[in-house]
Amino acid sequence: MKIFSAHQIYEADKFTIEKQQISSDELMERAATKLFEWIHSRLRGTSVNIQLFCGIGNNGGDGMALARILKENEYAIQVHVVNYSEKRSKDFLLNLERLKDRKVWPDFINSDSTFPEIAPNDIVVDALFGIGLNRSPDTWVGNLMKYINASKAFVLSVDIPSGLPMHRGPWDPSFVIRANYVLSFQVPKLVFFLPQTGIYVDQWEILDIGLDKEFLNKADTDFELIDREQMLSVYKPRPKFSHKGTYGHAVIVGGSYGKIGAVHLASRACLQSGAGLVTALVPQCGYLPLQTAVPEVMVLAKDREKELSNMEIPFKPTVVGVGMGLGVHEETVSAMGSLLKEVKSPMVIDADGLNIMPKHPEMLQEVPELSILTPHPKELERLVGPWKDDFEKLDKVKAFSQKHHVIIVIKGAHTITVFEEKGYVNTTGNPGMATAGSGDVLTGMITALIAQGYEPLHAATFGVYLHGLAGDMGASQKGYEALTASGILENIGNAYLNFLRPQEVEVKE
Repeated sequence: MKIFSAHQIYEADKFTIEKQQISSDELMERAATKLFEWIHSRLRGTSVNIQLFCGIGNNGGDGMALARILKENEYAIQVHVVNYSEKRSKDFLLNLERLKDRKVWPDFINSDSTFPEIAPNDIVVDALFGIGLNRSPDTWVGNLMKYINASKAFVLSVDIPSGLPMHRGPWDPSFVIRANYVLSFQVPKLVFFLPQTGIYVDQWEILDIGLDKEFLNKADTDFELIDREQMLSVYKPRPKFSHKGTYGHAVIVGGSYGKIGAVHLASRACLQSGAGLVTALVPQCGYLPLQTAVPEVMVLAKDREKELSNMEIPFKPTVVGVGMGLGVHEETVSAMGSLLKEVKSPMVIDADGLNIMPKHPEMLQEVPELSILTPHPKELERLVGPWKDDFEKLDKVKAFSQKHHVIIVIKGAHTITVFEEKGYVNTTGNPGMATAGSGDVLTGMITALIAQGYEPLHAATFGVYLHGLAGDMGASQKGYEALTASGILENIGNAYLNFLRPQEVEVKE
């Protein structure tokens, strides 16, 4: 699913209005009707007080139209117009008059007004600002938002939480509505998925308001939402007459004294994600643990006891995954530089493999093109430098990807895979995956997919998707707090089964 910018959404609205020969207020009526249907399907006429806070632009117009439909269906409503500007959109004014025709007289809130009482059992509909917000709300409007947030009422935001811009972080983090639910028109918004802005959205859902499918399908967006349907299109089924050589020979390079477990996790994940052969290249201290714990993995133990000073691979592997538990000893750094010069095909680089590079920037020039880098936030900051907000972070990652022609996996609640100018936002995963070793499992999974012949970008996005799905299945069994990296690893097979299981089709009466 594509993630559109504010400008693209406005263009989609305009294209739809012209092609379908409808007016802008008819499109607004569609949106309001979909909002009402969502609310009504859940309340079914339940006696509850619904307070609608409407701005004076088109988002407020949506709120006004919704208020009229709620009134026509005998819901108890209170409508508040937040008078933050002298300008009014024509569709807001039109729907204000339609509401008055139903004998509903909104309460106008100005800078010197007392805010209306909100009971904890009320439902608040937030229709203050839409996707076009380009400045910080006035202080009194921001205080109203803080008042709504403190009310403990259920807050339903129309399209986007008010006060949240589409193109940057909030001007004042306290001047943003914290929505229990967001009903987003036609497409999701990038701000739902970023750490700095996603905190204002508990849950979200898409409402199809009939924007032109041709426009939506042809538009080229900077970000896409990765879901099961997209991943099914890249999945490679196994032919009957295949053998272990068909699925590649992966080498996992890493480990140091006390951190052999990282290689254990990555190697097992690589095997359980489908690699035909897996060899672990480790220092001497890793030989017995790996041979004992993972008998399916071949082990190359190098000369040093506690760290790697030699990463020479005596055969040509299909793919190399490197960095987990590696350490940054002087001899290890030198060996890492030699490995980068030796391997010409895309690699998967994680953890200390990434930590070494900022101190030795010449190594970045040796990283094979289309390699996949999987940093956590601090590792990413060391690579691309600090950022002021998530949008600048994404810009820096895109620039880094273009400069070095590599794929960056920005790990987080919604992991984003970036290749050059495009980002792919993942939809699986949960807070329980914020646990030691989770990234080692991910590195092993992506390495396995490359070994099996997946293009690097597909290996990254599919690996991230399956990793999150395995984590979701593990958390469903034990809860977030008890989920471990081993629990994610043990559910890789279940994730594949779930992914490939035919989905039930909802039959509508």
